[in-house]
Amino acid sequence: MPCGAWELTLRSGKVVKLDGAAVFPRDAKGKVDKESNAPIAVSEDGTRVVYFRESDRKLVWKDVPSGRVHSLPGTTAKIPKGLGMTDVDPTLSPSGDVVVLDYFDDSGKRPTLAVDLGSGDVAKLPGSDTVQGFSPDGRRILVSRFTGDNTTEFAVYDTDGNQGESREVPQVVSNNSPVALADDGVTVGVVIVPTSGKPRLRQYDLSTDSVSPAIDLGIRSKESAYRISWDESGKLALWHLRSTEDGTVTRATVSTVDPSTGDLAKVDSFKVRTGLWTWWLPGE
Repeated sequence: MPCGAWELTLRSGKVVKLDGAAVFPRDAKGKVDKESNAPIAVSEDGTRVVYFRESDRKLVWKDVPSGRVHSLPGTTAKIPKGLGMTDVDPTLSPSGDVVVLDYFDDSGKRPTLAVDLGSGDVAKLPGSDTVQGFSPDGRRILVSRFTGDNTTEFAVYDTDGNQGESREVPQVVSNNSPVALADDGVTVGVVIVPTSGKPRLRQYDLSTDSVSPAIDLGIRSKESAYRISWDESGKLALWHLRSTEDGTVTRATVSTVDPSTGDLAKVDSFKVRTGLWTWWLPGE
């Protein structure tokens, strides 16, 4: 079970303790669950963290460089009535300027909220959609939804809640992950994991419904593709994990990927400490 406070380990090796962050979640009646962990989110650049503050059970965001902690604006800081902490799923934009709050209510009708942490503006997205991630500039959000025909549709919203491109996607896109949205709002990178051989990268264009040829990704045989994200230069960042035979992750590596060739260039790599209850990478 979880033990000890949340900690943020920086690339320099410095450890920032998130004092006051709730470790154990509370349900809709306020009961503590000591066999689970409260939600938390880290921006891709590592400068902001969103978590529940234990003292008042509100969602707050911490500016890591300054150490200052701020409540989310207005009612967005509070857990909606009838929901517990684990029914709230926060996702930060790459620079931490916007947080998306996806609620797991039984009806699926409660809107997902896109909260601008600077201005305090709040936009609504359909609550039945599943948030897949942000574009690199943090201005667009990729979501997925199931259709009445048992297929999957991808849609793109801006942080004001306006819908852009949307399309029913082919199975080679819907049945694979991870996925990532580029700044153009239409290009989706997707990692294909075949039954044998290396993982492959494809690009899907929401505006034309076209899928690019598959390109092999040069990760090692004992590694798996974990998450991807575009950068503003048009390249991808790929997090890949090394695991033991029993599935225990021992190392995390991030590499840049040339989407035209699949060539990888390692940016950083570190061992994952043993004995951890749970851990998150930047951007989760």
